[in-house]
Amino acid sequence: MVDYHAANQPYQYGPSSGGGGNGGGGGVGDYMAQEDDWDRDLLLDPAWEKQQRKTFTAWCNSHLRKAGTQIENIDEDFRDGLKLMLLLEVISGERLPKPERGKMRVHKINNVNKALDFIASKGVKLVSIGAEEIVDGNAKMTLGMIWTIILRFAIQDISVEETSAKEGLLLWCQRKTAPYKNVNVQNFHISWKDGLAFNALIHRHRPELIEYDKLRKDDPVTNLNNAFEVAEKYLDIPKMLDAEDIVNTARPDEKAIMTYVSSFYHAFSGAQKAETAANRICKVLAVNQENEHLMEDYEKLASDLLVWIRRTIPWLEDRVPQKTIQEMQQKLEDFRDYRRVHKPPKVQEKCQLEINFNTLQTKLRLSNRPAFMPSEGKMVSDINNSWQHLEQAEKGFEEWLLNVIRRLERLDHLAEKFGQKASIHEAWTDGKEAMLKQKDYETATLSDIKALIRKHEAFESDLAAHQDRVEQIAAIAQELNELDYYDSPSVNTRCQKICDQWDALGSLTHSRREALEKTEKQLETIDQLHLEYAKRAAPFNNWMESAMEDLQDMFIVHTIEEIEGLIAAHDQFKSTLPDADKEREAILAIHGEAQRIAECNHIKLLGSNPYTTVTPQIINSKWEKVQQLVPKRDDALLEEQSKQQSNERLRRQFASQANIVGPWIQTKMEEIGRISIEMNGTLEDQLNHLKQYEQSIVEYKPNLDLLEQQHQLIQEALIFDNKHTNYTMEHIRVGWEQLLTTIARTINEVENQILTRDAKGISQEQMQEFRASFNHFDKDHGGALGPEEFKACLISLGYDVENDRQGDAEFNRIMSVVDPNNSGIVTFQAFIDFMSRETTDTDTADQVIASFKVLAGDKNFITAEELRRELPPDQAEYCIARMAPYQGPDAAPGALDYKSFSTALYGESDL
Repeated sequence: MVDYHAANQPYQYGPSSGGGGNGGGGGVGDYMAQEDDWDRDLLLDPAWEKQQRKTFTAWCNSHLRKAGTQIENIDEDFRDGLKLMLLLEVISGERLPKPERGKMRVHKINNVNKALDFIASKGVKLVSIGAEEIVDGNAKMTLGMIWTIILRFAIQDISVEETSAKEGLLLWCQRKTAPYKNVNVQNFHISWKDGLAFNALIHRHRPELIEYDKLRKDDPVTNLNNAFEVAEKYLDIPKMLDAEDIVNTARPDEKAIMTYVSSFYHAFSGAQKAETAANRICKVLAVNQENEHLMEDYEKLASDLLVWIRRTIPWLEDRVPQKTIQEMQQKLEDFRDYRRVHKPPKVQEKCQLEINFNTLQTKLRLSNRPAFMPSEGKMVSDINNSWQHLEQAEKGFEEWLLNVIRRLERLDHLAEKFGQKASIHEAWTDGKEAMLKQKDYETATLSDIKALIRKHEAFESDLAAHQDRVEQIAAIAQELNELDYYDSPSVNTRCQKICDQWDALGSLTHSRREALEKTEKQLETIDQLHLEYAKRAAPFNNWMESAMEDLQDMFIVHTIEEIEGLIAAHDQFKSTLPDADKEREAILAIHGEAQRIAECNHIKLLGSNPYTTVTPQIINSKWEKVQQLVPKRDDALLEEQSKQQSNERLRRQFASQANIVGPWIQTKMEEIGRISIEMNGTLEDQLNHLKQYEQSIVEYKPNLDLLEQQHQLIQEALIFDNKHTNYTMEHIRVGWEQLLTTIARTINEVENQILTRDAKGISQEQMQEFRASFNHFDKDHGGALGPEEFKACLISLGYDVENDRQGDAEFNRIMSVVDPNNSGIVTFQAFIDFMSRETTDTDTADQVIASFKVLAGDKNFITAEELRRELPPDQAEYCIARMAPYQGPDAAPGALDYKSFSTALYGESDL
C-alpha cells in the first residue's frame, strides 16, 4: 500500500470554496481559490472533461491494479462505492469500514458515504458533493471527487522551499527542466503542449531513455508520444492523455496535466532520495580517501627522512682522521656541502612533516574520524628524536675537522723543518768521518802536527756547536712521534742514522785527538796570527751559518700579533749586522796582516791557513749570502704580514655582518612569539599578516647567504678564531632554521584554525571571542593554559564548572577531551577543537548507515551491483574492497555489510 501522510489543515472543494486565497497551506481549497469553478470549466470547454476523464481514469487504474482490478468508465464504475473504497485503501494504506455487498441503492449510498467520510477524515471539506450524485453517475461530481482525492493524496505533500502544493510542483518542474533549451515551464497547461517539458523531466533523471537533442519543438505529437511511451514502458507511469488531445486543445486541462506531472514527481522522488544518500556517502568516502592519501604521504615522507638521518649519522660520527691535509680539507668541503646543500631541504621536510601531521589530525577530528597513528617508529616524536641524534652527531664535527687540519698542518710543518735541519746537518757531516780517519799526522812536520792539533780543536768546537742542531732534530722527531705523524718510521730511521753518525763522529774525534796529542810535544808554536784568525773566524763562520739557517727558517703564524713579533725579532737581528760587519773586517784584517808580515819578512806561506778551513773567501761568500737572505726574509715576513692583515679584515667583515644578522634573528623570534599570542583581526587577516611576515623573513635570506660566503672565505684562509663577535656561523644557521620553522608552524596553526572554523561553521565573532578569552587567561603568554586558568576561561564562556560535585565532574570530562595525555596544559588548538565540537554538528556513522540503507532499498545489506549503480566508479570499488560479507539471517548471495563499514569509518569498530 502507498502511504501518503495526512495533512493538518482542512480542505474544501466546490463552488463555495471562494476566491482570494493565496495557497499558503497547499490545500485543495487554496488551489481552487485560484481557479474558475468546476462547473464553469466544464461548460467553457467540453474538451477538458474528456481530458480529465482519460487522465483521472488512468491515474485511478495505476493504483487499482495493485489490488488486481481496474475501471473502464469513471462515471459508472464508482457508483456502487466498492472500487471507490478499494481505491482509497490502496492510496492511503489504511483499512476502511467493511463495505455492504447488497445491490440495492441504499447499499451503494452507504458505501459511497463511507468513502466520503474517509476523505473528510483526512481534512478535506467536501462541498456540494453527496453520495446520491455519485450513485446516480453524475459525471461532474464524480470528476470533482476524484480531483479532490488526487489533490489530497498525490499533490498535497509536494512542497519545495515551503511553497504550496501546486507551486511546489511547478517549482520542482522548473528546476529540473532549467538546463534544457526550448523548455520554459510557467504553468500546467500551455508550457506542456509541445511535449519537450515531459521529455526533459525524463532525460534529467534517466538520460539513457531519451535522445533529447534529436527532438524538435515543431513536432509536438512525436514529442508527447515519445515521452508517454517511455514513461509507460520504463517508469511504470500509465498513459493518461493522448498527444492529439493536448495538441488540438488551445489550452490543455490544467488538472489533467497536474495529475500526469505528479506521477512523474512520485516516480522520481525515490531516485532523489537515493541521490541524496549517494551524495552523503560520496562526501564521507571522499574525506576518508583524502585522509588515507595524506596518511600514505606522511608515511613515505617520514620513511625517506628517517632513511636520510640514519644514513647521515654514521658519517657525522666517524671521527677517524685522514693522513693528509688534502684529505681532511675534502672532508671539510663535504661537510660544508652537507650544511649548505643537503641539510636545509631536510629541515624543510621535517617542518612540512609536522605541518602535514597536524593538518591531518585536524581533518580527522573535524570529520569525526579516529586520530592517525603512524607506523611504529614514525611518530613525529620519533622523527624529532632521530633529528636530535643527528644534531648531536653533527655537534662539534666541524670543530673536530678544523682541529685535525691544524694538527696535520703542524705535522707537515714539523716534518718539513725536520727535513731541512737534517739536510743541513747531513751536508755538514759529509766527509767528516773520512777526515777524522786520516793518518796524515804520521808523515807531517812538527809545525804541521801542531796545525793539525789546532785544526782539530777548531773541529771539536765546530762539532760542539752542531750538538744543538742534532738535539733539535731528535726533539722534532720525538714530537712527530708523539703527534702520530703518518710517516714517522722514515723520520725515525733518518733520525737514528744521524744520531748513530753523531756518536761515531764523537768517537772518531776523541781517537784522533789522542793521536795528535801524542806528538804535540814535538811541535813548535804555530804562527799566533794564523791561530788568532782561526779562533775568531770559526765562531764568526758558525754565526753566519746560524744566521743563514735562521733567515731560511720556516715559520707559521695565525694572528697579526704573531707576525709582528717575528718582524720585530728580524729587525733586531738586522740591527746587529753593522757590528758583525766590523767583526768580519777585523778577521780579514788579521789575515791581511799575516800576509803583510810574510811579505815583509820574505816568508813563503805554503797553502792556506793551517789552523782553519775557513778562508777569507768563505767568510766573504757567506757574508754575501747573509746579505742576500736578509731582504728575502723581509719580503717573506711582509707577505705574511699582508696575509694576516687580510685575515683580520675577513674577521672584521664577518663579525660586522654576523653582529647584524644574529640580533635580527633573535628579534624576529621574539616578534613571532608576540604575534602568535596577540593574533589581532580575522584569521584571514592574521594569516595574511603572518605570510607577509614570512615573506619578509625569506627576503632577508640574501644577508644570510652573504654571511655564508664570508664564512667560507674565513675557512678557506684557515682562520680559526674571531675575537670581534660572539656569533659563529653555526649559531646563525641554527637560529635561522628555528626562525623558519617557528613562522611555518605559526602559519599552520592559523590555517588549522581556519579549517576548523569553516568546517564547523564557527563565525568570526565566535573565533575572536574564543581567542580573547584564551589570551585573557594566558597570563604568561606561553600559548597554553593550566587547569585552573582553563577552568576560569570556561566559566567566562558560560560553562558551569564551579567547585561542586557536578561542576567538577563536567570539568574533568572536558579536560579528558582537551588534554587526553594528561600533560597538564591546554593548547589553543585543543581549545578551538573542543569549542567547535560543542557548537557544531558533523556527519555521524548513523547518518552514513541511513544513507546506505536508502541505496540498498531498505535492506540490511547492499550488493556490489547496487554500489556500482549508485556511486561513482572509484568510490564504489573503494567500498566493495573494504566491506565485509553480510552475515545476517536475511543474507543473500554477494551481500555486503554496510553497517560495520560505516562504523569503522568513524573508529567505532574494526573493519
